[in-house]
Amino acid sequence: MNSVFVDAFRCEWLKRRRSLGAWLVAVGAFFTPAIITVVRLIRHATLPQLYADPLFWTLHWRNAWESMAIFFVPMAAILATSLVVQIEVRNNAWKQVHALPLHTATIFFAKFAVILLMLAQFFVLFVLGIYLSALLPALLVGGVAFPPAPPLRVFLADTALYYLDCLPIVAAQYLLSLRFNNFLVPIGIGFLAWIAALSALSWQYANLVPYAYTMLDFLKDNPDARRAVVSSGMHALAAAWSVLFVAAGYVGFATKAQKG
Repeated sequence: MNSVFVDAFRCEWLKRRRSLGAWLVAVGAFFTPAIITVVRLIRHATLPQLYADPLFWTLHWRNAWESMAIFFVPMAAILATSLVVQIEVRNNAWKQVHALPLHTATIFFAKFAVILLMLAQFFVLFVLGIYLSALLPALLVGGVAFPPAPPLRVFLADTALYYLDCLPIVAAQYLLSLRFNNFLVPIGIGFLAWIAALSALSWQYANLVPYAYTMLDFLKDNPDARRAVVSSGMHALAAAWSVLFVAAGYVGFATKAQKG
């Protein structure tokens, strides 16, 4: 890897400490597992039967992902992306960044790589939170058997697909955040796009909506889903949308008349 890019990435990674994005990653990742843990401790009388279920991990995994796939992952992608880009806007630092002896592509992709790594952290911490939310009730409540070893390979594969599913949101929000200096504009557009995607889930072409893929991934083959969803080819479409948004974002960033 180009050493110039690595140095630019390190610089961007250090700057993220001045953003609320780092806190958003930690708090957002552990929020749902914490709620699950608290609810189970309150309803501790049901735990022996719950933990004895041979499908415990499948049910626990799906229960944890419900709110994440529908709400928290899209919102985390929208907010974290906007917060990272906002560092330069808030400090009026874009002109200084562009004055550095760095190619435009290096600046663009170094910041984008930081966002992608933050998102990966978010998913890793969430999976850890899921495991802890299964383990802690068994440790704290007497008479509850420890759950068996989780199907880690299956869960990691699912997590990787959810990560892919949210990349179009990240890429689109990156494009918008670089285009508009007002912090609220990309967040507002992203929130409206998420609502539109939520409304389009039962549409026959829902798999073409770039903000819908995490929701479609959760709802596909879900016996408890209230509606059937069209999810064919969604992972390939998510990758295609991501590439398209990144390309459009780079062109807009490279040709933007006002660099700050």
